[in-house]
Amino acid sequence: MKAVVMAGGEGTRLRPLTINRPKPMVALVDRHVILHIIELLKLHGITDIIITVQYLANVIQDYYGDGSNYGVSITYSLEEIPLGTAGSVKNAEHLLKEPFLVISGDAMTDFNLSQIIDHHLSTKSMATLTLTRVPNPLDFGVVITDDEGNVRQFLEKPSWGEVFSDTVNTGIYVLDPEVLAYVEKGKMVDWSRDVFPRMLRKQDKIQGYVAEGYWTDVGSIEEYMRACADYLQDKVHLPRVGQHIGGGVWVDGDAEIAADAQLHGPIYLGHGAKIKAGAIVHGPSVIRDYTIVDARATIDRSIIWRNSYIGERAELRGAIVLRQCNIRSRAMLFEGAVAGDGVQIGSGAVIQPNVKIWPSKEVDDGATVASSIIWGNQGRRVLFGRHGITGLVNIEITPELCARLGAAYGATLPPGSNVTINRDAHFTPRMLKRGIIAGLPSAGINVSDLQSVPLPVARYFTHASSAVGGIHVRLAPGDGRVVEVKFFDERGLDITSNAERKIENTFFREDYRRAYLDEIGRIDYARNVEETYIAGFVKSLHPEALERIARHFNLVIDYANANTVLSAILRRLKVDLVELNVNNDEQQMVQTTAQFEEAMHRLAQITPVLKANMGVRLDQSGEKVFLVDDRGRRLPNLQALAALTALTLKSHPGGKVAVPVTAPRAFEEIATRYGGTVIRTKATLGALMQIATEHPDLLLLGDGTGNYIIPSFYPVADGLFTVVKVMELLTLNETSLSEVVQSLPAYHMYQTRVPCRWENKGKVMRILNQQYQERQTDQVDGIKINLGHEWVLILPDPDGPFFHVYAEGSNDEQARVLADKYAGLVAGLQ
Repeated sequence: MKAVVMAGGEGTRLRPLTINRPKPMVALVDRHVILHIIELLKLHGITDIIITVQYLANVIQDYYGDGSNYGVSITYSLEEIPLGTAGSVKNAEHLLKEPFLVISGDAMTDFNLSQIIDHHLSTKSMATLTLTRVPNPLDFGVVITDDEGNVRQFLEKPSWGEVFSDTVNTGIYVLDPEVLAYVEKGKMVDWSRDVFPRMLRKQDKIQGYVAEGYWTDVGSIEEYMRACADYLQDKVHLPRVGQHIGGGVWVDGDAEIAADAQLHGPIYLGHGAKIKAGAIVHGPSVIRDYTIVDARATIDRSIIWRNSYIGERAELRGAIVLRQCNIRSRAMLFEGAVAGDGVQIGSGAVIQPNVKIWPSKEVDDGATVASSIIWGNQGRRVLFGRHGITGLVNIEITPELCARLGAAYGATLPPGSNVTINRDAHFTPRMLKRGIIAGLPSAGINVSDLQSVPLPVARYFTHASSAVGGIHVRLAPGDGRVVEVKFFDERGLDITSNAERKIENTFFREDYRRAYLDEIGRIDYARNVEETYIAGFVKSLHPEALERIARHFNLVIDYANANTVLSAILRRLKVDLVELNVNNDEQQMVQTTAQFEEAMHRLAQITPVLKANMGVRLDQSGEKVFLVDDRGRRLPNLQALAALTALTLKSHPGGKVAVPVTAPRAFEEIATRYGGTVIRTKATLGALMQIATEHPDLLLLGDGTGNYIIPSFYPVADGLFTVVKVMELLTLNETSLSEVVQSLPAYHMYQTRVPCRWENKGKVMRILNQQYQERQTDQVDGIKINLGHEWVLILPDPDGPFFHVYAEGSNDEQARVLADKYAGLVAGLQ
């Protein structure tokens, strides 16, 4: 059988290891990663190998040639442009006339390939996918099979709410040549994203084989370090290079070890390595060919590539040093630090944890390096999280990082494009916003500065001004030490994960586009921002309702010291107003939970005294709305969403609304009352905005935390429009908010949280999915268990090591009992 080894990977997350070499050519202890794969193939009698190459292809071709020096026959299939995992194999179709094996050249595994091949042949499958179980399946493709091993579902790089198993795709396949008919030649095509789902739709037989043994994707610095340690600790059953001289020390060829040197295995020493007098080496450590560790140096859990020098009394603790580096005397490199090829580190210098130094850089004697030199910032692995880019002000998110961020974002956009930028009223986002503004024009991007307007206004204006995107900088709600940087697309919606990855890749590579002198972008203050928003705002309201609001509606509104646009709108509509905290106050931009509760209590007291129809408080960004009815009762967020749902459907019988899977079944009762429909969504604001864009016929969407989307105006969370829309609905229905609340069906909800280590999350989801497969009502987000008139939702948190458990019961006590019961189950499965 032939094997196709996919070796076109660029390995951007492994930089700086992969700057001068493709990912498969990274040295993993005693061999290149790809050579470990070749040795595995040989163990199972596979010597006819096709290697697909693309990034730095000549490095692999020149080193391995025709493979004769390694006991195999190698043919190369060159991609001129990246074609994806399946497209690269399609290039070699003329060489594949019988069933063949596909395996990644940048992973480490000792799977029994013979058993996988035998399984494929015995089951007469068109494709057999090798699966394995991992603690954290987020970075992999999850595969679900039935009891007979037939693949039933693929989920490529899921969120935690979508994880229904910890059984993942390893990228090792046995395929019949007919499979290549599904791959269009010369196009970017992926096996798990494109080909296998098409095969499932055609009902072709695809088997999943759960393999026993070791497997890891060597995709990041952390995974690389772990793979090296696992190999040294004999967790990987592959041929070893060299001789074992005792104490867990392996030596290849002639290594020199001083009599008083202390070596504590597991350690690998390459040919010609020298360990001088008094040096101390603690494993798992790798010291490759011709590297010198000088007198009394200390190496602890570190990896040093060939031809490097570690000076006298230098210390490496959990660090990586690449080829031809010079680490001079008394220098210190700490956990996660990486010195690229040819780096010179001066005497007494200190390289702090997670600092990456790109190739051929020099560090002065005695210098302390706290952030990566040229590339990256403090070794950040990813930029984006659930709330955009977040970090501590002036520590993790600094002006210089923001300038690089602006340049990176600009490099992903067409030259000459226009981008809006906005901030909240605090002085911290003002500083950081100016850093971003400095970076954007350098990439040839024009900047339209909105200064400081509410977030919904910035989103709307980004679309209305025909900008290609936008940026908003704000303090994180509830924590003034943390800042958030949000990116919009041309519609004013949050950018996609693909767009995030493009920005990240550009940022970490420092692959900026530098515009020529006359192509540098311009910076201007945007004109008529509020006027543009208000015009669209008013146009989306019912004219008759506006007249009634002006005559009959009394409102108490708390602007939370951060909003002026809505004040102008309400005055234009001639609403009878009592306004609280109307002026922007930088000192009040972030409030504690206690301060928020005090403000809501005050609003609830004032509203009935003034005989107002409603009391409202906005959040600082202008996105969320918190309601008090005419009787002075504060509405919990879910109850407020239910009230708005009832008002909306009463005004538009037969309409559609969307609420998250965490909301009670009372929403279906409300919809039935008015002949409407409820769509269930994931429990995130980003999911709601995406659905609002895809379904413009929806009347209302809400997340149950105070965010509301009304697509008839614009499909984003907009607290400003929501306030006026509630006034309109109450007026048109000739009712009060308290009467609407009184008419709502009763429901009984309880929520709790269960700690769970990250590495156990996938296992818990897999077991729950298997145990409750028959009782699941849907798979929108997490695992929802149908218990007749009651239900339980088990939802893994995307950002923290815990699960949320939601329960709806026949009464409050039963809801609590249900939640506690299943919380105990989750705890017991870990």
